[in-house]
Amino acid sequence: MNKIRVVHYINQFFAGIGGEDFADHKPEIREGKVGPGMGLANFLGENAEIVATVVCGDSYFNENLESAKEEILNMIKAYEPDMFIAGPAFNAGRYGTACGSICKEVNEKLNIPVLTGMYIENPGADMFKKDLYIISTGNSAASMRDALPALGKLGKKLYSGEEIGSPSEDGYLPRGIRRNVFLEENGASRAVDMLVKKLKGDQFKTEYPMPVFDTVSPGEKIIDIKKAKIALVTSGGIVPKGNPDRIESSSASKFGKYDIDKVEALSMETYETAHGGYDPVYANDDPNRVLPVDVLRDMEKSNEIGQLHRYYYSTVGNGTSVNNSKAYAAEIAKELINDGVEAVILTST
Repeated sequence: MNKIRVVHYINQFFAGIGGEDFADHKPEIREGKVGPGMGLANFLGENAEIVATVVCGDSYFNENLESAKEEILNMIKAYEPDMFIAGPAFNAGRYGTACGSICKEVNEKLNIPVLTGMYIENPGADMFKKDLYIISTGNSAASMRDALPALGKLGKKLYSGEEIGSPSEDGYLPRGIRRNVFLEENGASRAVDMLVKKLKGDQFKTEYPMPVFDTVSPGEKIIDIKKAKIALVTSGGIVPKGNPDRIESSSASKFGKYDIDKVEALSMETYETAHGGYDPVYANDDPNRVLPVDVLRDMEKSNEIGQLHRYYYSTVGNGTSVNNSKAYAAEIAKELINDGVEAVILTST
């Protein structure tokens, strides 16, 4: 019996090339298994073999999305695989986006089973969970020892054509797909049983989990807006021309702080957007449309506000993970408080 041929995809870090400094590494393909593929091969079983590994830098893939997909797809096709696996990406946003994008491309163009793994808050998970099976992993590579067996287990089911169980049974992220099943007790009886357990304080498992969203308490009101120092913060990616901090167009790993002291309005000659999730034409033509420095200056002059803070903060919200966003917010807020800022206008796209 011929073995199932598997091609694996990993980023520059897991290939041992390097970290962020090598994120622009161009796609390459290596024979056999590399990095986490060595462990993954043990869990795919004797009937499967990782015949090749595609390596690509996270920034290169996300900044050259269409050409990178085409280039990598051609590399994969050359090995005539029966299955494709990417990652796991854990909570690395750009890596997760790349894994999801190339898995979807391979599934649609080559019509073979695909599989990847991510932390539930990875932006790639939310983008692709309806298109793919995505194994639920921990937040970081520290959970690799749990992620690889789960990938192997579901991978074997996929290439053998075995029936896939529920997310809780096979360890993948819920895909929003509902299936009819027959149980011994009807729905009314099961609902009453759950209600009784809930009232008694016992453990129970709902059959229809609801999403849980953060709640944010509103801040204290501004006593006198005409004396307040106001700051601008944006996830719309407005940066000085040339993007000096190299903020990524998707799944941003950083934010920028920029001085606008004595700047009356942003101009297309000196500012632009780094955002890759919307048409940049109108933002580049007039960056004030996303970051309204011109309007705030007018309000400053007419004494409608006390003053505009001399620094603004900018990042890209496109695909950026919740954890990274929270970390940016905490750091920015600390600086704004230290600078005596009393209110923030947060703009998006």
